[in-house]
Amino acid sequence: MPITSSQQGQDLTITLDESFNFDAVENFREAYSDKDAEVYIVDFRATEYMDSSGLGMLLNMKRYLSEKNINTIKLINCRQQIKKVLIISRFESKFIIT
Repeated sequence: MPITSSQQGQDLTITLDESFNFDAVENFREAYSDKDAEVYIVDFRATEYMDSSGLGMLLNMKRYLSEKNINTIKLINCRQQIKKVLIISRFESKFIIT
């Protein structure tokens, strides 16, 4: 399953694949670049694996959206192992993690 994005009102939801790693860089960037939304939601429902490339992609997204004065990014449906990596990396200070 590829990375997909869908918009409802001012919320843009990006649904990730099973692996969130370097192979996803281009598809992930395309999912949020040049979109018009106020809230960006990254859905980890299907994601079983994330490496440091995934963390870097999230930070790049945060930087890109901050330049457009968009500060609400939610990371949702994180499996326990993914959530643990995000918390250890102190991403709860940059993103809303549920």
